[in-house]
Amino acid sequence: MPSDAIAETTLLWRRLDHPGFEHFKLARDAGGPRLKGVVISRPADTPLRVDYDIECSANWQTRRVLIAMEHGVRSERLSLTCDTRRQWHRDDVHVAILDGCEDVDLSVTPSTNTLPIRRLKLEVGERRTVTAAWIRFPQLVIEPLEQLYERIGDRLYRYSSSGGAFTAELLVDQFGLVMNYPPAWERVMP
Repeated sequence: MPSDAIAETTLLWRRLDHPGFEHFKLARDAGGPRLKGVVISRPADTPLRVDYDIECSANWQTRRVLIAMEHGVRSERLSLTCDTRRQWHRDDVHVAILDGCEDVDLSVTPSTNTLPIRRLKLEVGERRTVTAAWIRFPQLVIEPLEQLYERIGDRLYRYSSSGGAFTAELLVDQFGLVMNYPPAWERVMP
């Protein structure tokens, strides 16, 4: 089980499926954990940079997401908020299709897998289905995505989405931060 402590830390992930890196920081905020990252990659022929800042409640529930994206010469910003009733707003406009989503999931980073891993506190052998507000890049499309997390070892989780169409085994550290997420990510340091 991931430690209940919030470890303030920085780390570096490397993309395995195309050129890219992420610098990530986990910090404590007054309300709870805060995830910040800078992703630089080239998923196709156009460079992509994503800066994100995710504020969570004390129990790892997503509360606010700020994104600044540069894709080639195109720049976009996005602001998402989620209240205690799990109602979501994009740039202050209610997005009813996302209501009930428990987490945000950014397609460009493994960091957001930490949110359900920490919140659910699964025992080995337990599994749970959650719904995330999934943000795809570089389109910045947001849609609900049903996800299944199953704890299959002390620090090993099986993750699947889209009804099992995508499955990966996630190796995490004692704080629930991804160390290895094939085929897309591996932690470089620490």
